[in-house]
Amino acid sequence: MKLVVSGGGTGGHVYPALAVIDALQQAPFSIDKADILYVGTAERAEARLAPQAGLAFYAIAAGAIRGRGPIELIRSTLNVLRGVAEAWVLLQHIKPAAVFVTGGYVCFPVALAAWLRRIPIVLYLPDIDPGLAVRALARLATNIAVSAPPSVAQFPPGSTIVTGYPVRPEFVPTPRDVACSRWGLDPSDSVLLVLGGSLGARSINRRIAESIELLLGRCQVIHICGEQDAAALEARRKELPDLLQLRYLLFPYLHEGVRDAMAAADLAVSRSGASVIGEFTVMGVPSILVPYPHAGDHQLRNAQYLAQNGAAEVLPETSLPDLIPTVLALMRDRDKLTGMAAAARSLARPESARQVAALITRVSGFPKPQTLSPGQV
Repeated sequence: MKLVVSGGGTGGHVYPALAVIDALQQAPFSIDKADILYVGTAERAEARLAPQAGLAFYAIAAGAIRGRGPIELIRSTLNVLRGVAEAWVLLQHIKPAAVFVTGGYVCFPVALAAWLRRIPIVLYLPDIDPGLAVRALARLATNIAVSAPPSVAQFPPGSTIVTGYPVRPEFVPTPRDVACSRWGLDPSDSVLLVLGGSLGARSINRRIAESIELLLGRCQVIHICGEQDAAALEARRKELPDLLQLRYLLFPYLHEGVRDAMAAADLAVSRSGASVIGEFTVMGVPSILVPYPHAGDHQLRNAQYLAQNGAAEVLPETSLPDLIPTVLALMRDRDKLTGMAAAARSLARPESARQVAALITRVSGFPKPQTLSPGQV
């Protein structure tokens, strides 16, 4: 079976696609990676992450429509039309059994071309609420997979399946003491994980830097800060006394090690992109979520979903001055942290990637055994 996959712009669209692709390569599906083509734009995250995963990658034109001025709107519309033409030719050549898309504006020309060619389309929504591209794609999709039950009402009845958020295979629960030993941390002391490497997380990084001595007096800190703030935060770290430097682990980026960082953490501070729905729940990480205010309501709804289920606390951007007191209060309340961790684990769907893989093979007619037991609606 040949499959075309598309999802782009941010890791929140790419990582779930890669998790599903990994599941498709395992039994009972056992699809050859050489039969899977990842389609995206040349300048966004997918152009780096898909080849890193060993996938063939093909770039097409695409454009965002929302929030554009008249000139940019014309240019963007022309890019979309060009992308549809490029995807049309590509699909004619590849002749895939199905197309799998996870969102981002690059998916629209791919899905439209597939729909025009009557190729089955499986759409996956990472966030609780769909964005403009996903709403448009939903009208073309054969089936829609979503991360959580609240998303079902956003789509036509009968076409939507609750699969959960597909996480990478390395995200499996790990003993905390084992994870702490990887980082040279004291497992008897508290650990705070700060995920400040996402787009728009600079204000979180600044708040942590301003109060780092106070935090380090109460807990050890693993801070994934992103490339843009790495130099300034490293300079700040070097100002600390030697003993405090040992308690402050700073990384511009983590890929392989992020699982152990989550396993070591008693509490995480993060934006609330879609990955928190999957990764924080599978790893059982209590969190303080600060929704990025310029991402529409997507991050707010993701954060509210975890908070309403007892797994997180939501801190608006306007309340960032309260971040450090909130962290310290939670670190003192071990019973609450234990309850939040249990609530996070109760939301986990570790079989999500296999469930989406089964849906893809079912709609494509691929002759392998599949099951879609949990969450079909």
